[in-house]
Amino acid sequence: MAKKILVTGGTGYIGSHTVVELLQKDYEVFIIDNLSNSHISVLEGIEKIAGKKPHFTKLDLTDKFATEKYFNNHHDLDAVIHFAALKSVNESVAEPLRYYKNNLESLINLLHNMITKEISSLVFSSSCTVYGEPDKNPVNEKAPLKKPASPYGKTKQIAEDILQDSIISVDFLKVIALRYFNPIGSHQSSLIGELPIGIPNNLVPFITQTAAGIREQLKVFGDDYNTSDGTCIRDYINVVDLAKAHVVSVDRLINNKSKEHFEIFNLGTGKGYSVLDAIKSFEKVSGKKLNYILVDRRPGDIEQVWADVSKANEILGWKTEKNLDETMLSAWNWEKKYRGIQE
Repeated sequence: MAKKILVTGGTGYIGSHTVVELLQKDYEVFIIDNLSNSHISVLEGIEKIAGKKPHFTKLDLTDKFATEKYFNNHHDLDAVIHFAALKSVNESVAEPLRYYKNNLESLINLLHNMITKEISSLVFSSSCTVYGEPDKNPVNEKAPLKKPASPYGKTKQIAEDILQDSIISVDFLKVIALRYFNPIGSHQSSLIGELPIGIPNNLVPFITQTAAGIREQLKVFGDDYNTSDGTCIRDYINVVDLAKAHVVSVDRLINNKSKEHFEIFNLGTGKGYSVLDAIKSFEKVSGKKLNYILVDRRPGDIEQVWADVSKANEILGWKTEKNLDETMLSAWNWEKKYRGIQE
């Protein structure tokens, strides 16, 4: 019998790529998503790539009664991967209460039902924002957690606290928290990719939409940071590499290979690139000149952060395979295919 994995937020950007990897490893996948920042058509792309369909239910995890009803009908799950959350740093600065309500209520409702049904394994989608502005780079899992620069980051930090407290009171619960750095790119098939609803908050979809003529101009927020070119530095990780880490983590939990009830792993490339580095990489692989301008800093952004990934490399046996240029090209190929752009 195939193991049953629930993926919350499974039609989203990282979620959809992870669903593909799970299906290709012969897991039976169940998705719940409220479609607040994703499209139902993503399911078609997933099926074309994987050759099989995940089960899908439209559901908002902040709805306590709908969530309970779902788990009453799906009490035999083997593991859960929890992506479902609002994720924009600058939007969270403008709408903090919305972020606290959505991101924390959804986790609490999920945990309550997992515990009630004795579903023991959870992979949690965390973030490097829990480190705030780190004292030094690359940052490892033992680095002190600073006050995050945004409410979004705070929700991830609080969520990790909720998980750790839950483990103390529930001895069968096992959690792996994956702290992502900056996921970018698309599946090599160009059948799924990053497709935010409305104006993108993340850099790369704004880059590709600008190149495609959807956006008139790209704004680079801040050119006076203490970095080589004055722009922020991030660790850009290929989304397929990131998705594969979730499969490895699920395997680890289901096969009882965890050394502790709560494990944390950084997921990145171990290299930092500036915003202008990312733009130059895109221009090189696409042959497109981007219309961008330098503007003032944006609230909630930190100066620079990139990952020490030695723990994930050694313990999970996972490492990234794609470089920045390859990943930027995959993002552009996805954008062209989605928009029907011929070159």
